[in-house]
Amino acid sequence: MYMKKTVVLNVVGLTPRLIGRDTPFIQKFVQRGKSTIIEPVLPAVTCSVQSTYLTGKWPETHGVVGNGWYFKDELEVKFWRQSNRLVESPKIWDELKKQDPEFTCANMFWWYNMYSTADYSVTPRPNYLADGRKLPDIYSFPAGLRDELQEELGTFPLFDFWGPRTSIKSSKWIADASILTDKKYDPTLTLVYLPHLDYNLQRYGHDMEKIASDLQEIDAVVEELVTYYERKNANVILLSEYGITDVSNPVHVNRILRENGWLAIREERGLELLDAGASKAFAVADHQVCHVYLNDPKIKNAVISALRKTTGIKEIMGKHDQQLNHISHERSGDLVLVSDENSWFTYYFWLDDSKAPDFARIVDIHKKPGYDPVEMFTDPGKPFIMARVLWKLFKKKLGFRVLMDVIPLDAKLVKGSHGRIPESKLDYPVLVSNVKDGAAGESVSGVEVYDIIKQHITNSKIHETIL
Repeated sequence: MYMKKTVVLNVVGLTPRLIGRDTPFIQKFVQRGKSTIIEPVLPAVTCSVQSTYLTGKWPETHGVVGNGWYFKDELEVKFWRQSNRLVESPKIWDELKKQDPEFTCANMFWWYNMYSTADYSVTPRPNYLADGRKLPDIYSFPAGLRDELQEELGTFPLFDFWGPRTSIKSSKWIADASILTDKKYDPTLTLVYLPHLDYNLQRYGHDMEKIASDLQEIDAVVEELVTYYERKNANVILLSEYGITDVSNPVHVNRILRENGWLAIREERGLELLDAGASKAFAVADHQVCHVYLNDPKIKNAVISALRKTTGIKEIMGKHDQQLNHISHERSGDLVLVSDENSWFTYYFWLDDSKAPDFARIVDIHKKPGYDPVEMFTDPGKPFIMARVLWKLFKKKLGFRVLMDVIPLDAKLVKGSHGRIPESKLDYPVLVSNVKDGAAGESVSGVEVYDIIKQHITNSKIHETIL
């Protein structure tokens, strides 16, 4: 069976609202191709959306109900796990390999990238040393690809990928690594993750003056990739996972549960930790969606009553409403909250900042029992903050154990978020193709993206209601 070389460029955060003067190449690509918007997946967050695109199933089936959830067998909240086995549905490359044994796939930084059946893969994987240092690195399959890429491109710029120092360097590195991988292996399908817009859109929202340079930078990277792949006569799909909208109101669900006596806290060394397994109720915050788990089902109605009084919560979904929204799964909370358009959910559980856990003030995506966008800021309350950072880095290089406690505890700094369904379709994710067959529809669902990618590869005619 003939299969057409295809590349999917995932430009995180790209929406119709952002395509224009500062993205001249992307605008031209839209004009000469076929485009539509994608009806957002709920929750509209990285891991859930990517898993939906790559399986053609809703979160209720593939099981990825967020960027993290409560692992009930371990009684722990875990975010940003990497094993592909956490996705409970076959992937697009599994189906296409059954149709053609010659089909190959390269997964360049899409999530759940470790131990999958993709032929080639690269994903961030820092080294955590015994002296407390975190060294940038990647994991790859085949294993030797890791060394080849970093020898050619330098070490993966992990601290430009997430944290206060984020920059175009990480997306550019991924793009360059994708081209090198393509030259070496020539895969049938390549999935490329370009996260650059995610950063300042969360910092500043739709402040176009502040994000103009970000749009220009990612536009240049997209141009380089599209030019390279079209020279190889590839089908090119440009898409995004979600749109980021303006917010101004952080909602601290765990603090509400604590004030009502339902949250269990442990104190260690004078600092507080959330004890999920001992709590009657606790929340796992993930942008504008929040899972509330009830270890004591008898308090369900009381929890709902308390949350209904909370400004910023628009929806409280029990299992029936979760089924209607394709998110009902054993990993989901007993209640799933969706914020209003101006709000988002924090993981904060302490009532006194002096008792906040040590990890609250550092970049640590694994220890925090929820997503924390404040990790992209440095503490404005600390004078000479960059000098402090450089001094701490210097001591780390000397082998000293140093706590990089430079992250503030002020959730109001965050001006953009995602996860809910935006009010305006200008803030929906986009899908653009250079394939001319068919007519552009008004929108497609998240599960239909799977079929669109597959049709590009199998070279079948794109259905007129899709593209």
